[in-house]
Amino acid sequence: MSFDLRELRVPVLVAPMAGGPSTPELAAAGSSAGGLGFVAAGYLRADAFAERLTAAQRLTAGPIGANLFVPQPSAATAESIAAYAATLASEADRYGVSLGEPRFDDDDWAAKLDVLLQLRPAVASFTFGLPSAEELRRLAGAGITTVGTVTTVAEARLAVDRGVDALAAQGPGAGGHRGTFDPAAAPARQPLDELLAELVATVGVPVVAAGGLMSAADVDRVRRAGAVAAQLGTAFLLADEAGSSPVHRAALRDEAFTETVVTRAFSGRYARGLRNRFVDEHEADAPFGYPEVHYLTSPVRAASVRAGDPQAVNVWAGTGYRQARTGAVAAIFETLAP
Repeated sequence: MSFDLRELRVPVLVAPMAGGPSTPELAAAGSSAGGLGFVAAGYLRADAFAERLTAAQRLTAGPIGANLFVPQPSAATAESIAAYAATLASEADRYGVSLGEPRFDDDDWAAKLDVLLQLRPAVASFTFGLPSAEELRRLAGAGITTVGTVTTVAEARLAVDRGVDALAAQGPGAGGHRGTFDPAAAPARQPLDELLAELVATVGVPVVAAGGLMSAADVDRVRRAGAVAAQLGTAFLLADEAGSSPVHRAALRDEAFTETVVTRAFSGRYARGLRNRFVDEHEADAPFGYPEVHYLTSPVRAASVRAGDPQAVNVWAGTGYRQARTGAVAAIFETLAP
């Protein structure tokens, strides 16, 4: 392992948050503060990912991480997608847009691996599954430390056997998409502290704790339990350097929103965000089918944001979102440092 996560001055990772919140400035600020910031490659074409990773690396002398979505076979059927599209017609009419064209793609996987090998971030983490053993060997040969996001002990064993250098143990309180390998599996409910304890006792590689962590007390708790670091995402959604939309920022501070829920209504894959009208009206009909559902709902979600309306867009957030702070990343880090 070229970069050792145990050597961070502040044992905090700024989680990759695809779709807007993760910016080069956010990643670089986290690394400059003594932690490790991530550039999120999800939903980007490889050239755009390369531009953002290069920008982050130029903004800091510290290490930078990158995160890729691992393509998995789709769990969608044409019939279920068509039926869901029919139920969403009223949403398209409401916001004056057409539904998106549902399609499957691999998120530019091979080209993004080439970007990693060319630009060589200190760390590459993976969500929704694992690279092949050969791909991991290539990354190791380039001096890149690899981290597999896991939600169960079984996934962790697969990741270690495949050859990752470290694990990110994602508990059920995490905001955004669950890292579950099986795209049609119900997300694990095992509390983070229990998952962490099992992994620390059995896997033999460094473990990062993630999911619902917001405070110095949270960081201290998982560190005492054996995690080499804590990965926080929601804690940085309101940071000055984050790319969170005005609608996202306002909703996180709006007392009209009272809870988070795990839903597949927006993307066809389970993810945690604020409960809003779209979730209430469409969760029961939402099929499995990532990324097809993601593309299907994308125009509605974008129109909701343009309208300043948080009721038809995914407001991803972890269970501790009420504790999110505004201000610069450096200032937020000061509240998290041991």
